[in-house]
Amino acid sequence: MKKLFLLIVVSLLFLWSCSNKEKPAKSPNIIYILADDLGYGETGAYGQEKILTPNIDKLAQTGMKFTQHYSGAPVCAPARCVLLTGKHTGHAYIRGNDEWGERGEVWNYLKAIKDPHLEGQRPIPANTITIAKLLKKAGYRTGIFGKWGLGAPGSEGVPTKQGFDYFYGYNCQRQAHNLYPPYLWENDHKDMLDNEVVPPGTKLDPGTDPYHEASYAKFRQKEYAPEKIHEKAIEFIKQNKDTTFFLYYASPLPHLPLQVPKEYEDRYRKIFGDEEPYVGDKGYFPTRYPHAVYAGMISCLDDQVGDIVMVLKNLGIYDNTILFFSSDNGPTYLGGVDFDFFNSSVPFQNGYGHTKGFVYEGGIRIPFIAAWPGHIEPGTESDHVSAFYDVLPTFCDITNIETPENTDGISFLPALLGEKQLKHEFLYWEFPSYKGQQAVRMGKWKGVRKNIFKGNMHIELYDLETDIREEHDVSAEHPGIVAHIKQIMISQHVPSANPKFKFPQLGDE
Repeated sequence: MKKLFLLIVVSLLFLWSCSNKEKPAKSPNIIYILADDLGYGETGAYGQEKILTPNIDKLAQTGMKFTQHYSGAPVCAPARCVLLTGKHTGHAYIRGNDEWGERGEVWNYLKAIKDPHLEGQRPIPANTITIAKLLKKAGYRTGIFGKWGLGAPGSEGVPTKQGFDYFYGYNCQRQAHNLYPPYLWENDHKDMLDNEVVPPGTKLDPGTDPYHEASYAKFRQKEYAPEKIHEKAIEFIKQNKDTTFFLYYASPLPHLPLQVPKEYEDRYRKIFGDEEPYVGDKGYFPTRYPHAVYAGMISCLDDQVGDIVMVLKNLGIYDNTILFFSSDNGPTYLGGVDFDFFNSSVPFQNGYGHTKGFVYEGGIRIPFIAAWPGHIEPGTESDHVSAFYDVLPTFCDITNIETPENTDGISFLPALLGEKQLKHEFLYWEFPSYKGQQAVRMGKWKGVRKNIFKGNMHIELYDLETDIREEHDVSAEHPGIVAHIKQIMISQHVPSANPKFKFPQLGDE
């Protein structure tokens, strides 16, 4: 009888102790802020000296700055596909910008406004596994604000069919070539804005003085898309403060055209003084003060980052939110952007051939900051080599979701927490544009193959420890390393289902 009594007492004590243990912490809110064409060196945290970015810099001071983080591709659509699916461009469905041109005059801005059938990019398939689908299944409220580019209106690739509960912004990359557009998309319908229709590529009126501000009046209208998008994102945070949410903030800034509200332009006119106007070229709007406007665009984005943090703190949910800040690829080289003036790609090479559109460091190595109060040690820096396709498994780890088996990524949650981190043997890219390219990062080595469609199969080799600017091809001195990289390029390339992304020179049929 005594034994039975003791057994009952012990059992009750065990049950009581279990019930009084601390419950697992609530999964954090996740906010991923993706700038558009922001160079590695265009924020103060990464060495920028002319553009003021106090909020982004503070995010780095309160969290962790990565110095060797890479985009999934050197242009918009494939980078975003890699980010959301966890597959590198040797396996991803979207491997380049694909405007789905067989539909008709997709580059005709006016026709696309009237006919949504002409708007948007080729869609990712309905059965695509995305970060949003995984988090939604785990109980997250999911929203995307900004630029999509992975499926035209009415297609299977729109955000609300790819795991997002709510979408507000540009469906189409081409339509985003105007930051004062006539409308933005809210889920599956157009939200009309109080702006006149001014097609990209519109020039100054004949006979106007390019040095006179009034000549540029039609390029700055009433409703600025980045501000409208930001307002909706803040509203989403407030509406979901009592639940758990994933906010994908895919800002169109500082992607061309050069357009920003006057208050931001004026900030930098006072700093930079007078400058030569940009009168327009290659489908982009002219502007009177290109340096001031470009810097203002980045400062506008910086203010929005600060506003997000402030709102989280005011709502009392900042401590249970992990914030990421990054860019989809390196800076552009056209449309009035002066990459040399801002040293946009420091410490990499600037300009055409080395930044946006190319798999050299300036095109794919990007700023990446993570802040998570109580989890990430403030003011830390990581040299962990990582890429966009690591984000999906990292989010799965953060939220205790099972990681899909077919991801190419490795979770970097241990790096965020200051723990032992599993490393990639290599990172891989292929890009079927700009004459065809492949690249491999393997330790300190970087292999680059360019002009593939012109029959060039030579693999350039760079030692990034001694040649961060990729100026000295040392392939002749290290044939064994080159042979290893060549085998990676062969093994990681799976022929695309889309003929536009095929590489005949790599054996694709």
